[in-house]
Amino acid sequence: MLSVGLFFEGNKRMSFWELMVIAVALSMDAFAVAVCKGLSVKEYSIKHSFVAGGYFGTFQALMPLIGYLLGTQFAAHIIQFDHWIAFVLLSIIGINMIRESRCCTVSDASCSFGFKRMTILSLATSIDALAIGVTFAFLKVSIVPAVITIGITTFAISFVGVKIGSVFGVKYKSKAELAGGIILILMGIKILLEHLGIIHF
Repeated sequence: MLSVGLFFEGNKRMSFWELMVIAVALSMDAFAVAVCKGLSVKEYSIKHSFVAGGYFGTFQALMPLIGYLLGTQFAAHIIQFDHWIAFVLLSIIGINMIRESRCCTVSDASCSFGFKRMTILSLATSIDALAIGVTFAFLKVSIVPAVITIGITTFAISFVGVKIGSVFGVKYKSKAELAGGIILILMGIKILLEHLGIIHF
């Protein structure tokens, strides 16, 4: 059984399941684009799923790592306010995801799975993960297992998203982003309330 504090160092705690919730929420942007990519292909191939999963999973793992490395440079100077920063960042990301849950753009639905196109889309869908990495630095998350979990989760969800898009179209895209946004906001509130001593888990 996994230790409650597996993904945190020091006296701050995040369970494996809490990290999984964040990983799934973060992957919703990639899932939404993957659904659109699946919608755009004339004939689905499992190769499409591997390409999308590979690109989105890789970038979604790299960006939190970069954010973490940046965040550790100044985390020690603002430790008294780290829980507020985590709350604000998660809330902003969540609100942004909710706002963007309304449409699948024409550019997202481009049928190209080429390097340039997929790199642009991967960067666009992983910017939120960069901010999450900064949050992880403030909260002293053990970053290696965290980014591996996020990367694998995004790969799997994006892989399935392409197939879903090819079969069902854009039906689940907006619901996924909406759910992801709500989850991140709730996680931000939980972190804040725990550090203020209002709730305990």
